[in-house]
Amino acid sequence: MLSRVLLLVGLVALLAACSGAASSTALPGGSGSPGPGSSQDPEEPATGEIEHATGAGDVILRLDQGGGMMIRGGGATLVPPFTLYGDGTVVFRNPALELPPAAGPVFRQNPMRTARLDEEQIQDLLEFAVTEGGLGAAKLQYDNPMVADAGTAIFTINAGGLAKTVNVYALGLNDAGVPDLPARAQFQKLADRLTNFDENGTFATDVYVPTAYRGVLIDTGGFPGEAPIEWPWDDIAPSDFKGDPATGDLPMRVMSPEELGVLGIDGIEGGFEGLTIIDPDDPAKSYSFGARPLLPGEDA
Repeated sequence: MLSRVLLLVGLVALLAACSGAASSTALPGGSGSPGPGSSQDPEEPATGEIEHATGAGDVILRLDQGGGMMIRGGGATLVPPFTLYGDGTVVFRNPALELPPAAGPVFRQNPMRTARLDEEQIQDLLEFAVTEGGLGAAKLQYDNPMVADAGTAIFTINAGGLAKTVNVYALGLNDAGVPDLPARAQFQKLADRLTNFDENGTFATDVYVPTAYRGVLIDTGGFPGEAPIEWPWDDIAPSDFKGDPATGDLPMRVMSPEELGVLGIDGIEGGFEGLTIIDPDDPAKSYSFGARPLLPGEDA
């Protein structure tokens, strides 16, 4: 329960005030009507054709999250809330949605959603990100000296001659005196659109079905969690999870859906954490295990 609360605190601090109103456009906030960022909006000049890579694994626009107050290893199972790939594939999840009920000590994430945009829709979204979303003129780092232990919103764009990552610390916590308030307002507008990409379900999407997961194994240090289970795999050993203590990289391994299926936990397509597993060779040793879906182009 504590880990669930801390993770939610980090997400809320990172992506505060994420919401959106439904529209009649085929693409949320997009070119089906003269909404913000469209070429019909006289307050924003059109950017023209925005060149971008077209591969299924080419990330051309992403919102990720980092830092904040969470338990050790919590970041290893987090997934970028939004990614647009060069072929028009979108994979996203609204972090403001209520989480599924816990399965005993295991808490699960909502599944990712996916859709396929045509080129006109891609252009509309990229134009919005570059103009009204502020990424075109953005510097690389935005700090907030008024807040401690908040998360960082991480925007990545690779299109239209731009190839940069913009880090915005404590996005959404914009009290008076915080630097760069106009730019932060633009980034918040972009985060709102991306995190609620399907506008509360009014834009048709499908559940994203992962072909593989990142499994994360963390030594509990002799303090096992609730309801530990026996080691579930005959052909996988703890040593198969590779990490680097010197750099803080946690032990990880690419897992297939079948390998996770032996755990007998339903509804894990969106990832999970909090399962305690006993070491197969030392009953006094245990691990906290979690997994997160791999996205297109990811291999670990």
